[in-house]
Formats: sequence, C-alpha cells, structure tokens
Amino acid sequence: MSELHAFAAVARLGSFTRAGEDLCVTQGAISRAIARLESHFGQPLLQRNAHRLTLTDAGKQLLEAVAGPLAAIENASAALLARDRQHHLTLSAVPTLASVWLVPRLPDFHRRYPDVRLDFVPYRRDEDFSGPAPDAAILPGTPDRWPGLQSDYVIGREMVPICHPERALARHEAGRWSEPAELLGEPLLYHTTAPANWQHWLYAAGVPSAAPTLSKGFDQVSILVQAVKADMGVAVLQRCLVRDEIAAGRVVAPFDLPIRLTRGYFLCVPRERRDHPAFAQFRAWLLGVAAQDPDVLQLNEENSPEK
Repeated sequence: MSELHAFAAVARLGSFTRAGEDLCVTQGAISRAIARLESHFGQPLLQRNAHRLTLTDAGKQLLEAVAGPLAAIENASAALLARDRQHHLTLSAVPTLASVWLVPRLPDFHRRYPDVRLDFVPYRRDEDFSGPAPDAAILPGTPDRWPGLQSDYVIGREMVPICHPERALARHEAGRWSEPAELLGEPLLYHTTAPANWQHWLYAAGVPSAAPTLSKGFDQVSILVQAVKADMGVAVLQRCLVRDEIAAGRVVAPFDLPIRLTRGYFLCVPRERRDHPAFAQFRAWLLGVAAQDPDVLQLNEENSPEK
C-alpha cells in the first residue's frame, strides 16, 4: 500500500520531492518505493528526464486501476480520524497555572465530558500555532497580544503582594506598612516576563508616581514563591497561584486589595479551530469555572456599582 500511495502521489504531483512533502517522507523514500513497485511488476511505470516525469503505458494502466480505490481508502480514513478528533483536544498551558489551578479542577471536566480526551503537550512561551502545535493554549499576556487568534480571558488579572509571615509581623510591630508606598523600601522580587507588574500594582494601589527599584528576578512563578518563603523579599503575583499558600499561612498578603491588572491568562486558539467540538466544550467549561473562582467573585462583588 505504501508503494501505491507513493506512485499515485508522484503521478498527481509530477515530482518525487513534492510527493515526499505531501506524504511527509523524504524524496529518497519515494524513489525507493517506486523502484520496489517497478521491480514487483517487472517493468517501468515512470519515464524520467531532466525536466519532468511521465507515466508509461503500464503506469497509466496501473494508475487508472488504483486511483479510485486509494481515494476511497483515504476518504474513509480521514472520516474516521475526523470523528475521533471531535472528542480529542491537545492543550498547552503555562506550567504553574496548570499545576496549581487547572489540573485540580480537571476531574470536574472529565465528569461532565467523559467522551473528551484531553492531552497536554509541551508549553511554548511564544506559541504561534505554527508547525506541530496544540489545538489550543492557555497563554499569559494582555488582550491585544494575539490579534490573529481567538482569545478569551480566563483568570490571573487579580494581583496581590506576598511576603514571609515574619517579615510582615516585624514591619507591623515597628509601626510600618500602613500604606502600600512603604513596600518601596523592601527588596521587590519579580517575574522576568512581567517586570512592570510592580509599577502597575503600585499605581492601582494609590502610588501613581512610584518608580520601584526591582531586586531579584525569577523566570518561574514556583521559584519566585519559594524566594518569598525564604524571606528574600516581597513579590506581587496572581491571586489564583498563591491562594493556597496564603490560606495555609506559608506567606501573607500585607495589602490584600481588590486590584486587577490588564495582564492575565488567556485561552487562545486559531480562528479556524474555534468550532472544534472538543474545544467548544472545554472552552465553555473553563470560562464557567473561572467565573466562579472565589477571588474573581470577590473582586466582582467589591467592584460592583451597588457597593
């Protein structure tokens, strides 16, 4: 069958190279497949010259006999694969968000949609859905970062500063940290992909002229949290990623204000894939779960016009 597929592709495209690209194999593999087929039938099927490939009479006879059955097999295979893909979604997600926030909620998704198979593929910070890519990805950024994609805000705009409990206790006992501006005197830890978060948070907290001097940067949220727990300084992070740490008392939020920035986590998908059945189900579930997140609900209530 592989030799017949190679032969039909060469006949259709007129080139070993293009046939290889179409079948995702090398030009050499196509050439060897044709050679095996010609050896099997004991006669040439193609005439080769410097400029083009043409079918011999035997090649024309073979192509006429196999073209229809091969097309039928390919169509049946494509239909079965398409049916399977309706219930299969590949997803990429920021590792910290996936481990801390998303994965603990996935049992609910699988209970609601038992027929959907969800597979995680490696996360790429600059995912552009070129080449081998996931069906969808949860990426960090601002709403205008992906003009060519459909993007939905999920969670992560809600920010809060955190520090070691003993640091907060010592500052309060000294009569300090009565207002957010006093954080400027502390070592300010930050995530290397979002160094402006401190300035944005301070501005929203009522320190519009702040020019924070950042201390140490970390490229992973999990390491940044560990630095806070080691009392290396104060960090400002997404509430959804540190809620459990705060609840357990491992870190504290010295200024637990209802502040929401523009940067967050977005569910992104190429527009041509937005009607993918499994994606549509996952999207509806994910946005519904995010809307019920305790921190999001609290912020929405505190920012309600009725308050």
